[in-house]
Amino acid sequence: MTRILLALLLSTSLFAQDLSDEVVLEKVQKATFQYFWEFGHPVSGLARERSNQAFGYGDETCTTGGTGMGIMAMVVASERNWVSRKEAAERILKISRFLEKSPRYKGAFPHWIHGETGATLPFSPKDDGGDLVETAFLIQGLLTARAYFDQNTIIETELREIITRIWEEVDWNAYVKDQVLYWHWSPNHEWAMNFALRGYNETLITYILASASPTHPIDPNLYHEVYAKGDHFYNGKTFYDLSLPLGFDYGGPLFFTHYSFLGLDPRNLKDRYADYWEQNVNHALINYRYCVENPKGFKNYGPKCWGLTASDSPKGYDAHSPTNDIGVITPTAALSSFPYTPKESMEALRYFYEVRHKDLWGPYGFYDAFSDEQNWVASSYLAIDQGPIVVMIENYRTGLIWKLFMQNPEIQIALKKLGFTWK
Repeated sequence: MTRILLALLLSTSLFAQDLSDEVVLEKVQKATFQYFWEFGHPVSGLARERSNQAFGYGDETCTTGGTGMGIMAMVVASERNWVSRKEAAERILKISRFLEKSPRYKGAFPHWIHGETGATLPFSPKDDGGDLVETAFLIQGLLTARAYFDQNTIIETELREIITRIWEEVDWNAYVKDQVLYWHWSPNHEWAMNFALRGYNETLITYILASASPTHPIDPNLYHEVYAKGDHFYNGKTFYDLSLPLGFDYGGPLFFTHYSFLGLDPRNLKDRYADYWEQNVNHALINYRYCVENPKGFKNYGPKCWGLTASDSPKGYDAHSPTNDIGVITPTAALSSFPYTPKESMEALRYFYEVRHKDLWGPYGFYDAFSDEQNWVASSYLAIDQGPIVVMIENYRTGLIWKLFMQNPEIQIALKKLGFTWK
């Protein structure tokens, strides 16, 4: 028994010490990418909403925004030779052909799409039409792929042409009513969702793409007169000795620093309202320091176990944050924050991978969330939590996705129109 125990201890020690930071990063990225590659819908190639059946649609529920994130992950996979460039291009072409034939609403896609038929799956009773924010996450991924697949092959040429058509057919301006940009429009319920895009959150990329459109751009003044004048836009308070220019107290869930900034490069990105690198770094550090302080005394919170963002929980999906903390840690929160908190994120990654490998690691990397306080680990993976892990770790390692997205000329023109500087 003693010899067996000694062998186990030795193997654990070697497991922890033999892997460099780069090797662990690669392992986590590659495993997480397989969610989109192996588990992508077999007919359309779209990203499934989640790995466990839910919402009454089962495995046919595919996510528009998650597909955009998955496309970015496929670009990373091509660059890192997890799949060949040709394989990645073919998969994204398959997705793009399917999307071009799927129903759109004033050019915008719905939140959910049936993976086999392309039919719209209602996200809620009145949310059965276009979702402009999910469409923005999708277009962010497609424009990244268009920039990457720049060779004059038959496959890559067709891919660029389809992406450009999809991009130019989104009528962003049709989602403006009474000089306000809205999230939703439905042919059955029109503006009944009544969700104006105001205040700082994950929707910044929507305003940038809506201003960048070469065919249906919004008035750039909407960014200043609607988005920047909404509740919870300015903050300016200090938390844990860190200034937070924008957003909710303590920053809100960490996906605010991820979704818009998968392609949009926050380094040196500034406008009249904020330095977005400062905004994101401080938001991530506030989240970290809150978990270290652990004011509610939740089990195992600390320097190696941190990260609050939207994810599954024992009672269902929830937007976890310092002001909505129920004891649930979500790995994507710390791992997708690598560009902002490299030391703190690496500590979390090694803890999740080495110490908690047995209960947290599954076929597509780390399970979505866990709560030691409630003795619970999710059995699920969610596309919108998986994608940012692959993409933001890559941005930390090489800046690849930031470079590709930012080189799109339409994006540079829009940033200038909106008053941003970024060089």
